[in-house]
Amino acid sequence: MSQLDSTGLKRLHREWRRRGHERLALVLDRVQNPLNMGAIVRTASAERVEHLYLIESASPDAPKTAKTAMGTERYLAWSAFDDPASAVDAARHDGYRIVAVELASGARPLHESDLTGPVALALGNENHGLSAAVLESCDVVGFIPQLGRVGSLNVAAAAAIAVYEARRQQWAQGSDHS
Repeated sequence: MSQLDSTGLKRLHREWRRRGHERLALVLDRVQNPLNMGAIVRTASAERVEHLYLIESASPDAPKTAKTAMGTERYLAWSAFDDPASAVDAARHDGYRIVAVELASGARPLHESDLTGPVALALGNENHGLSAAVLESCDVVGFIPQLGRVGSLNVAAAAAIAVYEARRQQWAQGSDHS
């Protein structure tokens, strides 16, 4: 076994893209740190997230964000909003079901939540999580089970786990949407 060269990587990724994918978006509620935003943008670009609905969040094309994203922001579309209702309404209008990723009462483990179909994953501020307005407007609330002594994850890490879980569920059901 050896690492793939650039041609091998292209073949591997082409094979996965052929498997199809459901539409996936992110609603980012007051994600302020440009380094977190850059990491989220890079993950979103790698997993073919269609759109970012940004509520008072760092801009994907800000210099510090773009540096962390390593130029991958060019593969994403995003819209900025001043209030949560407008962002959630826009995502719903675009056909997405809204799934919160939050440590909240009534939340189910994310891997037990249905993340198939067109889904917009909502993630919140580094210190305060999702605003009450976004949390209340979500169709489903899921959380990422944690076993250690730390009670929460960095928003960029949580976004990566949630995006991957959505894709994993889609691949497991054999989605052939393009």
